[in-house]
Amino acid sequence: MPASSDNALTDASAFATSDPAAAALGVPSADAAPRRRQPAAALPDPIAADAPLPGRKVIRGWLIPLGERSTPRALMLFAFDYLLFAAVMAALVLATPWWAKLGIGVVAGLVIARLFIIGHDACHQSLTARRGLNKWIGRLTFLPSLTPYSLWEVGHNVVHHGYTNLKGFDFVWAPYSLEEFRALPRWRRALERVYRNGFGAGFYYLVEIWWFKLFFPSKRQMATRRAIFTWDCVLVATFGALWVGALAALAIATAQSVALMVTTGFVLPFLVWNLTVGFVLYVHHTHTSVAWYDTKSMWAKAQPFVSTTVHLRFRHGIGAALHHIMEHTAHHVDMSVPLYRLKRAQALLEHALPGRIIVENFSWRWYFDTARRCKLYDFKALCWTDFRGRQTSENAPVPA
Repeated sequence: MPASSDNALTDASAFATSDPAAAALGVPSADAAPRRRQPAAALPDPIAADAPLPGRKVIRGWLIPLGERSTPRALMLFAFDYLLFAAVMAALVLATPWWAKLGIGVVAGLVIARLFIIGHDACHQSLTARRGLNKWIGRLTFLPSLTPYSLWEVGHNVVHHGYTNLKGFDFVWAPYSLEEFRALPRWRRALERVYRNGFGAGFYYLVEIWWFKLFFPSKRQMATRRAIFTWDCVLVATFGALWVGALAALAIATAQSVALMVTTGFVLPFLVWNLTVGFVLYVHHTHTSVAWYDTKSMWAKAQPFVSTTVHLRFRHGIGAALHHIMEHTAHHVDMSVPLYRLKRAQALLEHALPGRIIVENFSWRWYFDTARRCKLYDFKALCWTDFRGRQTSENAPVPA
């Protein structure tokens, strides 16, 4: 079952204390020193779980004060993460033991994920207040993950955010029904079992998202053909070729193995990146309490911007290391909230909507239990099933 969100009340209460979060919302504390006031943001009263859910416009209104973007802060994050990436790659070239290169290659993949999250915000136009600057930052930070900016913008911003968990529209980790699964060729059924066994998230993203839909997608995958799609694919392909070429040249110049250098400096980081993003996308929208819909009318009634996302909480600063991308409900409610304000936005929503938001404390036991139970989806009964069609979750309420 989802963890309670009692600590969200603690976090949200900071809005009315001397905590910096309160100051950012313009809610002064009793002992605050006089200073220039920012626009005030009243903390909404909690809405009972059995009361009607306010419309998206109302809920987004609560987050308006947190939508303020800071270009200096964004540029600082961009510069820091790119310098970190450069430092990690330099360490990989300088390291001589193979095991050291392997470890550094894993770290490089995680830094690529950090850069991508900055680009993800830029693609949503939430990183800085300048549209053109966001596009440049987005393209530059997407390069190490070999992600074409314009294709991600369409698939993610338009399709995924526009139709989250609506079968036939949102393609990210969309589950099959039992009937659909049985109609698949044997090899594709086997592949789906690999994707959903708890270890296949990276393979899923690499094949189903990056290869099919992002990297020079076929007309079958992307019917709309635009010159910018091709140019962005050429851009990331060129970057990848230069990256591999540079590693090979440095290996020769330092009398190291070219194969080892390219494997640990390019292949391994790229695979770790795919594993990371595949995992993140999976846990964002796969949970025994998260519903999928196959009719637009039922989906619209379900208020999917709140009900189809998971706030997964990590310890040891992992959430901050991932630029708060796991505060995902707030991001789906209002994509204009920048990553450096998502934590407060999420706390506000969990205070205002107690019992409505799925909150889970991460553990590997929970993750593999979810992977075991969430194989297929019964769109009529609104529940998850295993590959034999046996129900593995409670029925989601039918949207009224």
